Parts: sequence; C-alpha cells; structure tokens
Amino acid sequence: MFYGNFSKEVHINGFSLVGFSDVPDVQVEIGVLFLLAYIIVVGGNIIIIVAVCRSSHLHTPMYFFLLNLSIIDIFSTSNILPKLLHMLFTSCHIISFAGCITQTYFFANMACAEVILLAVMAYDRYVAICHPLHYTVMVSLHQTASLSLATWIISFLLPIGHIFYIINMSFCASKIIDHFFCDVSPLLKIACSDTFSVEKLSYIEAIIVGFTCFLCTLISYLFIISAILKIKSAEGRKKAFSTCTSHLTCVMFFYGTLFCLHLKPSSMYSPLVDKFFTVVYVVLVPMANPFIYSLKNKDVKKALNNLKQNFFIKPFKANNLRFMAISVKHVTI
Repeated sequence: MFYGNFSKEVHINGFSLVGFSDVPDVQVEIGVLFLLAYIIVVGGNIIIIVAVCRSSHLHTPMYFFLLNLSIIDIFSTSNILPKLLHMLFTSCHIISFAGCITQTYFFANMACAEVILLAVMAYDRYVAICHPLHYTVMVSLHQTASLSLATWIISFLLPIGHIFYIINMSFCASKIIDHFFCDVSPLLKIACSDTFSVEKLSYIEAIIVGFTCFLCTLISYLFIISAILKIKSAEGRKKAFSTCTSHLTCVMFFYGTLFCLHLKPSSMYSPLVDKFFTVVYVVLVPMANPFIYSLKNKDVKKALNNLKQNFFIKPFKANNLRFMAISVKHVTI
C-alpha cells in the first residue's frame, strides 16, 4: 500500500533532475555552451538533409542512409537539450512523470535506430567495395527504403517493454535523479521495486539488437579491409578506403561512448562518469557527424558548394544587378 501511494505521488509531481548543480556558479556559462552546441547540431544536420534532398548526384542509397542519420541526430539531441537548457537558465529542475518517461523512451528509441542504421550503412559500404558490379541489384531503391523503414519500426517498438516496466515501478527511495535527463539507469537507482526484469530485458535487447548490429558492422569491415588489401595499387587502395572512412569514424565514435554508457550493471553506475559519456554521446557525436561527412566526402562538399551558390552567392549577385539597374535608371532620368 505504501509503495502504491508513493508511486502515485511521484506520477503526479514528477522528478527533480540534479543536472550540473554541483557547479552552481557556472550554470549560465554551461547553458551557453550547450545552446551553441544545439544550434550547431540542428543547423549542421539540416544542411546535410537539404544537400542530400536538393543534389541529384547524392540520390543514392549511401546518402539516403546519411539523411536518416541526420534525422536521428536532430531528434536525439532535441529530446534532451531543450529541457537541459531550461534547467540551466531558469534553475527549475522539475520534470513531470510523463516528460521523464518520454525522454527515456525517445533516448532508447534513437539509440536503437542509430545502432541499426550504422549496421545498414556498413552493409552498404561492404557491397559497394566488395561487390561493386552488383551494387544496384543488392542495394536497390526498394531495398534501401525497406531497410530504412525496418530501422524506424524496430527502434520505435523495442523500448516499449522498458517503458511498460518503468511505468509500473514504485519510486519510494527518492524523487531526485542524479542526471541531466531521464534514462533507464538513473531511474532504476531510485526505484524501490524489483528492477531485475528491466535489467534482464536491457541485456536481452543489447544482445539481440546491439551485439548483432555491432557484429554485422564488424564483419562488414573485415570483408572491406580484406578486399582493400587485395587491391594492387596504393592509389586504388586509398580511393576504396576513402569511401568508408567517414562511416568508420562515426561507428568508432558512436560505439565507444555507447559501450561506456550501457554495457555495465546498475551496481557499477557512476553519475559523474555517466554524465560525461552522455554529453559525448548526446552532444558531441551528433555535432561531429555532419563535419565528418562534409570534410571527408567530395560529393557532399560539392553539394554544399552548390547550396552556397544557390542560396547565397546567386541571390546576392541578383540583388546587386537589380540595385545597379535601378541606380542607372535614376541617373539616366
């Protein structure tokens, strides 16, 4: 009876997020940094999306998957940073139960989508390098759309089990979450009901989805590296490897932080370490992805230059010509 009453109270009043309150004197400064990072993440990924949509030479499976990755980065960051910015600038650390559950769901949802999508992108690079003559058959438009759709469907369905268990938990120990957003691990730390079912489900899903996708990605790159090493010319090897360096960099960056975040039991949970790796995962990874793909990819660079020409240089020249025409007209009169 006590657990049920207390759980109901938590559902109504919500939780209190600790955030970065251990450094109270620099809350605004931290907020400004996160605001700049959020602008870069959203702006950079929107530019990638627009470039892929408007450039016909980017209408290939590889860049269609990149477009999906940019959408994931925008949504995953927007799920957390707006609330964090509100906390830092207003010092209001309360989050409703519904808001907390929403953050937990979409954080798991976007992480799952990115894991699957990176595996799909690795398969795309494997086919492009190891079976270039059969690329259009093995990665057709229909298959590309099907793989993308399957990625989103699986990622939306998979976290539902976690949410079901968390909704039915009792939170009697404390309503204070020692984190800057709601996630499964910090929620389990303040739960007073049995958490074994949630932890077991997490490990099962990590093995079925996370480990399987990681294994597919790893196997794809083993075949890719083997195929590249068989190329006789150094220039050919360099050209082949350059087609997957951007994706490989993103994979290493993503999995490095993801393993540190999730592949540990709740008893080894450390708020400070978790916050650090979460900042890397939530902010730095989505912020780095557009730069990684734009700086190391000639096709994306070409598309971005075309965007710059169409949106900035041409309108500027047109305005100057109109201004000169009006000036000449007035002089003539």
